[in-house]
Amino acid sequence: MEKVEDTVIQIYNDLLRVDDKDERIIVGISGAPGSGKSTLSQRLLNKINKSKHVAAVIPMDGYHLDNSLLKDLGLLQRKGAPETFDFVGFKHLLLRVKNEDEVVYPVFDREREISIAGTGLIKKNIRIVIVEGNYLLFDEEPWSCLSELWDYSVFLDLELSVLELRLVDRWIDHGFSRAEAQQKAVGNDIQNAKRVIASRIQATRTISDA
Repeated sequence: MEKVEDTVIQIYNDLLRVDDKDERIIVGISGAPGSGKSTLSQRLLNKINKSKHVAAVIPMDGYHLDNSLLKDLGLLQRKGAPETFDFVGFKHLLLRVKNEDEVVYPVFDREREISIAGTGLIKKNIRIVIVEGNYLLFDEEPWSCLSELWDYSVFLDLELSVLELRLVDRWIDHGFSRAEAQQKAVGNDIQNAKRVIASRIQATRTISDA
């Protein structure tokens, strides 16, 4: 807990130095599944919103392809891999966030395993937008172009053994048995994690103890 709070303070202080222009600031927080992106994003959001600025978080999960489409494409068992997202739609969202005052975006409902359109809203007064997702610093086409959009970026770099423990616990929390959770974590999530870790673009700040 203390390490996460120290990290939040460090990133916040970095952002104060980045804040030298009138444009909206876009922060990309990336890392493998289970690395702590959502936790860090939420705590950074809380820290910023206690200051003079107003921030919001956009998870890239809203651009998951629907299960029915993944099934047709033969990709359902690989859900969460780069090819199972609507990259073009996600990139378009980021360009809109950078250039438009107000932007509506989809949010992923984990309970129902679907993306719901028109659920999130970036308002005109939002000064800093925190985007979190696995492939924000992914050095494979077409994802690699996203690195140009970040005013500041963070990569959470954890050992695979730590990620596996977290991912198994996550699936157990979703109601799966330990055996099922282990299969989901090792059979899919860790495969995605290996790709994220092996092919990444240098971040503004890399964190290995989140």
